[in-house]
Amino acid sequence: MATYTKFQPFVEYLCEGVFDFTSDATCTLTVGLTTNANAPTAANGLLADITPIAYTNLSSRVATISASGQTGGTYTLTLNDLTLTASGTVATFRWVFLYDDDPTAPADPLICFWDYGSDLTLNNGESLTIDFGADAGTTGTLFTLA
Repeated sequence: MATYTKFQPFVEYLCEGVFDFTSDATCTLTVGLTTNANAPTAANGLLADITPIAYTNLSSRVATISASGQTGGTYTLTLNDLTLTASGTVATFRWVFLYDDDPTAPADPLICFWDYGSDLTLNNGESLTIDFGADAGTTGTLFTLA
């Protein structure tokens, strides 16, 4: 199972209103992939801090929000699982990260990343399903905030 880590600046971005997961039609949560040589760190804050692989031969990387809101003072963001499918060989990667590709947000702010522990390569017809809630213990729950 991949290890989840939030990018530390994400907390500041939340408090400063960079994200609006419920009513911002331009909020486009997007998955990025990178190699171990370009591994993200928790201190990274923007997409420019990471060197992604080329996404040639890869299906859409846009995640879908399935639920967003608070109950009893706890906010929960839930995403549908995302299946990445290769239509040819995809460059080797180890790290998967999530960012907001919103054209109105500052420089594509980073949210979190997962270390898959070893290099992965998708060949033609192969796929990888990203379960955004695997580490939270609840399928699809990316994070909760209380």
